[in-house]
Amino acid sequence: MKLYCLNATQMNNISIHQLSLRYKNGAQALNNISLEISNGMFGLLGPNGAGKSSLMKTIVGLQKPTEGSILFNGTDIVRHPAFIKKQLGFLPQDFGVYPKISAYLLLHHLALLKGIDSAAEREEQILNLLGKVNLSDCRNKEVHTFSGGMKQRFGIAQALLGNPKVIIVDEPTAGLDPEERNRFNTLLSEISEEIIVILSTHLVEDVRNLCSQVAIIKDGCVQAAGRPSEMVAALKGKIWTRQISRSEWADCQSQHRVLNRLLIEKTMHVAIYGNEQPQGFQETTPTLEHVYFHTLYQQ
Repeated sequence: MKLYCLNATQMNNISIHQLSLRYKNGAQALNNISLEISNGMFGLLGPNGAGKSSLMKTIVGLQKPTEGSILFNGTDIVRHPAFIKKQLGFLPQDFGVYPKISAYLLLHHLALLKGIDSAAEREEQILNLLGKVNLSDCRNKEVHTFSGGMKQRFGIAQALLGNPKVIIVDEPTAGLDPEERNRFNTLLSEISEEIIVILSTHLVEDVRNLCSQVAIIKDGCVQAAGRPSEMVAALKGKIWTRQISRSEWADCQSQHRVLNRLLIEKTMHVAIYGNEQPQGFQETTPTLEHVYFHTLYQQ
């Protein structure tokens, strides 16, 4: 099933060029960011405080950059922020809901706020979207009684009201159980076939599963950007692993560039980066998680 009234043939584009943002207290939130984002799922990956939220707020016009430009479908949205706001959907990490109001009535209220004046159009969009997110049977239930996964799916429905061309989702799977997480990710993947979906997260697994493009951000700067598969392939033959004891950890850390360590059945396994195979280590298949830590902590 396609989303209501979305034009699958239209290609949308966000072009960010040398974007910087410095707050009045002197803090540098963004530093010379340049990115090209088009239809599909685009992952913004980085630790807390990396600048992901600052970048999203700047894209949607909630704050103006100190320097640089952002074009959306050719229009300068730094000068004309209303242009993207009319075509934007947003799903925050914590989607608050009104108490004691049904899913249908809350969507109806939000549709009015988004300027969908036609009663027939509101009805068609709401019913279509409730079906899309598999909440048709719950349309008369109060949203505050929904499970976490149901609230997130409802959040997608409200974000799609008005047929936006860009949707921004912030840490969308936090707190979801594995089944709801898979269902939600599948829904996001379907949506991104026709519009831009920007996924901001610190969960590498969500980006690996969903995104065709990713930017890794640290300290307000883009450290790396590209296709996850190509970024992973670039590390082939450079990731090594072995099992170590707890007493060996300090020496391992001082002698090698450790990317991560995992406890598997109470045994510690470390993955390190190196151009040559260290003694006692075996080559392992690189993952996006290796790319992430290699990018964040490269010396």
